[in-house]
Amino acid sequence: MRVLILGAGFGGLQLSARLSEELGDDVEVTLIDQADGFVFGFSKLDVMFGRTTEQAVRHSYADVVKPGVRFVSTTIRAIDPVAKRVETDAGGFDGDVLVVALGADLHPEATPGLLEAGYEFYTPDAAFRLRQILQDFPGGRVIIGVTSTPFKCPPAPSETALLMHDFLAERGLRDRSEIALVMPLGAPIPPSPAASQAILAAFAERGISWHPSTLITRLDPDRKVAVTAAGDEIAFHLFLGVPKHQVPAVVAESGMCVDGWIPVDPLTLQTRYEDVYAVGDVTSVGTPKAGVFSERQADVVADTLIARARDAQTSSTYDGTGICYLEFGAEEVARVQVTFVSGRPPYGTFDDPSAQLARDKAEFGTSRVRRWFGRDWTSLES
Repeated sequence: MRVLILGAGFGGLQLSARLSEELGDDVEVTLIDQADGFVFGFSKLDVMFGRTTEQAVRHSYADVVKPGVRFVSTTIRAIDPVAKRVETDAGGFDGDVLVVALGADLHPEATPGLLEAGYEFYTPDAAFRLRQILQDFPGGRVIIGVTSTPFKCPPAPSETALLMHDFLAERGLRDRSEIALVMPLGAPIPPSPAASQAILAAFAERGISWHPSTLITRLDPDRKVAVTAAGDEIAFHLFLGVPKHQVPAVVAESGMCVDGWIPVDPLTLQTRYEDVYAVGDVTSVGTPKAGVFSERQADVVADTLIARARDAQTSSTYDGTGICYLEFGAEEVARVQVTFVSGRPPYGTFDDPSAQLARDKAEFGTSRVRRWFGRDWTSLES
């Protein structure tokens, strides 16, 4: 069986690792990504706030050396879901099974003034550049603002606000600074009321302003103000923006999308095309756009393909469950587990921030690097 996987994020890495572990050389996996390495989402904040270095958090795809898996670093130019074939700068590739795991592309240019007056922190390169910008920041009014929905990792803006508090306090700048989080959501983490309540309590304790149900639509570079959808203005000295998310253009042009994202069977992750699956942020499956959900979806697809290779049956289906670790600052981390089931409100659990959960989060990253890249890793190396 030849499996063609597009994208080497959480979903693509997990799927290729599972297929290699279970089937070895009995499967031919081609894993394609235009980047040269992988970066965990949480590592971007670690670099931004000076907790580690860019070099320490990049994981080279050259280290993906597994039985049955070939990694190809190239740009995908066209996807044919009927033929299960792609055209790339390195030539054409096809497979018996096609899995699209290309995530969402970020477009800061879609928000007028964001590139001129502010900074986005959701792409690795942009987040890494912010390390020096934050080091040079003399204090002032900081806004963390969301410019569209949906967006990856809904807790990340709240984490950024809490870590910004610690960063400014450690530099003796907190007394002369203000921090505000502006989001179009009604709660920091709508699926988890307990997590939202804990975050809002932490905001109140630290003097962080919270502006719910508010969307930033543009920035005025001359006056240094953020303008909301309601026409209100919020002045800033430093603006950190969550940019607009869209499927990659090559996915949009493939004909696979409906209303901007790839629809899939919520239980099997299969698209409307035979032997074509999609996992992660590129889909409209109904769970948040976060790596842990992509990984769990990839496991379901892996179970299906492994059973097929063994001429067996599987009852594996996607249960909509994901665990997220939340940075609360002061070297403590909380944890939320939420399950999304179609037709029902999401439900889950929340564990209060602690140093033990900070260690659990570190092990979460270490275990995945060990599985995907075959080496040990400490997330806060310097």
